[in-house]
Amino acid sequence: MDAKLLVAGAIFSGIVIYCVLAYNRLVELRAQIANAFAQIEVQLRRRFDLVPALVEVARRYMEHERATLEAVIVARNFAAHATQRAAAAPGDMAAMQGLSAAAGALTDSLGRLMVVAEAYPDLKADERMSQLSEELSSTENRIAFARQAYNDAVMDYNVGIGVFPVTLIATMFRFTPSRQLNSVEIPAQREAVRVQF
Repeated sequence: MDAKLLVAGAIFSGIVIYCVLAYNRLVELRAQIANAFAQIEVQLRRRFDLVPALVEVARRYMEHERATLEAVIVARNFAAHATQRAAAAPGDMAAMQGLSAAAGALTDSLGRLMVVAEAYPDLKADERMSQLSEELSSTENRIAFARQAYNDAVMDYNVGIGVFPVTLIATMFRFTPSRQLNSVEIPAQREAVRVQF
């Protein structure tokens, strides 16, 4: 009888230890998502800080393009607000979807600004505009790298909560799937280049 009790105790202890380790791993994976999003947030803030300076330089040359400049500022403010909401709940499905949409709108408006800026040779030649454009391009690359790290963390987390028997623990403690952050390329970047002769 003592042997059966020891075996049952050992099995129960093993199950409890496994559950504790699985729970701790899920908490670690969720923390990695928060950390990865924090890296995106740093780059997005840098991007948001560059936009007003870029608009201010362009404003001097493009007075009659006021609608384009205002659209960039509105999109920047909308994206900054969406970033704050997403930072409060990294991985939340609705927050990530809102951030993807806001970042896409900002990317589109910046793309329109750059296209319009091409029509102004003095603006293109402006040293400050060139510097800001280069910083913005560098920041876009950093955002892409940070987004990839975030998406990797989300994938690891989603796989972690989906495997059996960990999924039982995840369900019990309400670990819900997270959403990856979509690419925010300018739509023209996704289109194939057309060559005409």
